[in-house]
Amino acid sequence: MPGISPDIISHRLSVNPAVRPVRQKRRAYDPERYEAMKAEVDRLSSIRFIREVDYPTWLANVVMVRKPRKGWRMCVDYTNLNRACPKDSFPLPRIDQLVDATAGHALLSFMDAYSGYNQIFMHPEDQAHTSFITDRGLYCYKVMPFGLKNAGATYQRLVNHLFAPLIGSTMEVYVDDMLVKSRTADQHIPNLSAMFTILKQYKMRLNPTKCAFGVASGKFLGFMISQRGIEANPEKIQAILDMTIPKTVKDIQSLTGRVAALTRFISKATDRCAPFFKALKGTKRNITWTAECETAFSELKEYMGRAPLLSTPEHGDILVIYLSVSASAVSSVLIRLKDNAEHPVHYVSKAMQDAEVRYPDVEKLAFALVVSARRLRPYFQAHTIHVLTNQPLRQVLQKPETSGRLVKWAIELGEFDIHYKPRPAMRGQAVADFLSEFTEPQAPAATQLITEPNPSLSQDQTPTKNTLDLTQPLWTLFVDGSSNAQGCGAGIVLVSPDKVALEYALRFKFQASNNEAEYEALLAGLRLAKEMDARQIQIFSDSQLVVHQVNQDFTAKDASMTAYLQHARHLLATFHAHSIRQVPRSENSHADALARLASALEQGTGRHIHIEFLAQPSTQAPLICTIDHSPTWMDPILQFLQNQTLPADPAEARRVRHRSAQEGHYVLREIHEGICGNHSGARSLAHKAIRQGYFWPSLHTDAQTFTQKCDKCQRFANIPQLPAEPLTAMVSPWPFAQWGLDLIGPMPEGKGQVKYAVVAVDYFTKWAEAEALATITAARIESFVWQNIPILSPMARSKP
Repeated sequence: MPGISPDIISHRLSVNPAVRPVRQKRRAYDPERYEAMKAEVDRLSSIRFIREVDYPTWLANVVMVRKPRKGWRMCVDYTNLNRACPKDSFPLPRIDQLVDATAGHALLSFMDAYSGYNQIFMHPEDQAHTSFITDRGLYCYKVMPFGLKNAGATYQRLVNHLFAPLIGSTMEVYVDDMLVKSRTADQHIPNLSAMFTILKQYKMRLNPTKCAFGVASGKFLGFMISQRGIEANPEKIQAILDMTIPKTVKDIQSLTGRVAALTRFISKATDRCAPFFKALKGTKRNITWTAECETAFSELKEYMGRAPLLSTPEHGDILVIYLSVSASAVSSVLIRLKDNAEHPVHYVSKAMQDAEVRYPDVEKLAFALVVSARRLRPYFQAHTIHVLTNQPLRQVLQKPETSGRLVKWAIELGEFDIHYKPRPAMRGQAVADFLSEFTEPQAPAATQLITEPNPSLSQDQTPTKNTLDLTQPLWTLFVDGSSNAQGCGAGIVLVSPDKVALEYALRFKFQASNNEAEYEALLAGLRLAKEMDARQIQIFSDSQLVVHQVNQDFTAKDASMTAYLQHARHLLATFHAHSIRQVPRSENSHADALARLASALEQGTGRHIHIEFLAQPSTQAPLICTIDHSPTWMDPILQFLQNQTLPADPAEARRVRHRSAQEGHYVLREIHEGICGNHSGARSLAHKAIRQGYFWPSLHTDAQTFTQKCDKCQRFANIPQLPAEPLTAMVSPWPFAQWGLDLIGPMPEGKGQVKYAVVAVDYFTKWAEAEALATITAARIESFVWQNIPILSPMARSKP
């Protein structure tokens, strides 16, 4: 086979010379593999793909892999060689863009090169690096073999160069997968002719068994392409439909991996797989397959049995996007409008992590739009996008004063042409899952209450669930907290079994976060229900954090949240039965309005609502004044101040005999300049006062201040770091009038056995003269002076 001319391209390895070459030891194989290896080596030698090599620096082993149908495939283990080669950053085309550019054409032709990699020659200097060992000898590749690092990038570089005039218009190429497309049947023959002309010019060969010409549909890069649009690969769909119920962690990982390969076709894929992800949590090898997992598995199979057909947008089309937010994920679908019908283009789904789950609802919707823009960036750049939403998404993103992340998102979305439109009536089955923008989790039935028949039940134990006894009175509590710049408050609505609603607004006289305000509302409501002698109570709150922490779905990590949670569980333990669940804010509007009223400024509201005030957080322990008259640590001090009586214990007496700052000044003066004073320093003065039994909190500071203001110390004390006599500068009257002479050494011995040096420096100009010496003698020094400063030296002027 001729192959591509090396003048056009050849594969270079660029092996890092700093990496030590590796010669692998020969592995042993069974006779069947040896026979297959011998036949493959003979075939490659006959077509001149390999040659024998002597003394290779790199040597790899052969790996025989069984083919799916029959026979063996010979591969070479280039693991060590690949580690020594740098990564080639030549870009590969995006598969999604190639598939979109191919769908919608009338006729397609699929081509595959015959041993595509082997049609590119190795660079002569790198051929020996591809050496491999067999039982018959050592061989190396003359052409680019499979398994080499950067081989795909080299092949993509070749096809981009060969088919540059055709790529994007009549042809698409991804490494060795080539496709010719035509909008009409009449154009297909000329398009194929142009492609074959290039193949003939560069002597590239095709594999006729893997080519299909002039077909209406076919498989390209794992997708089924036709004029109708893009369909999922039937083999991948069948792989999901044929799966049995997973029994191990590996089985669930296999299921989620197969779903990930088809996520473009699956509406709300993250929500559909949420039970599987929940089953994977933990370290158990075997999983617990719940009824929720079984339902999700059946629904997934049913959905994949009718996987949607995706459309491809054309130039100038306006695309529409629907957003949806669930309890744990954000999803979207990109829609193309054609013939007054909605055709899906791409489904996007992402699980929310950590803080993302606690975003406000509108911010979650904005987050869904940002995720869609990142995943579908080519569509957002090429088309005008209409976001269909009934939420004030545009106002939130255009005025993002309340959140720093909204500013970042608004800047990120600013490069796209995005318009916000109200949602019309849904017209297509493809967007049936996006009927509601916010999908709340299913709440438990109202008749399921958490009961704690044992009042001494530990707070750390998980309560049990029993059926509500409807013969007993049931109270209903709605709570909501509010925290803003104006203040903090809580709203409570307690409904009796007789349907009498009690409104209760509570304003805080302390600062609280929004979560703390939600907990305060719950605690206040429970206290109110307890005063009303409620035995069974069902609680509704729009705070996801409070509800899930009380139900032990979330863990309270913050110290404040832990204290509130313990207090809430303590109050809940006083009821015979209780339940708490999260409801949308729209269903908790009564308590929400009361909370906003309580947290607002104290102004006239036009409504007679009694507002009470909470002075301190519910978790703060009350202060208790003791009435115990037992002896305390203050008694000896009081006795000394009142009666000048010291304790009998000398150590205790020394601690009691503390002085005030005014009395301490007298003590310092007596110790510093009294009869026995010696005007000691501040540190010594403070230590002497302590040794005499005196102490007050500012003793050291007062001692330092006193010594700094002492007149005699300032006049006659020694000044630190002052020289013993005044410094005088050495003055030279004119250049070269006065020289300094010095000897240096011994130093490392140099040429001529010199290891000393004599240096002369002029004091006025700093001019330096130096000479190396082997020995230090008077004659050598005199010679240096006469040779280097013979005229300006004082000795030179005094010589007769």
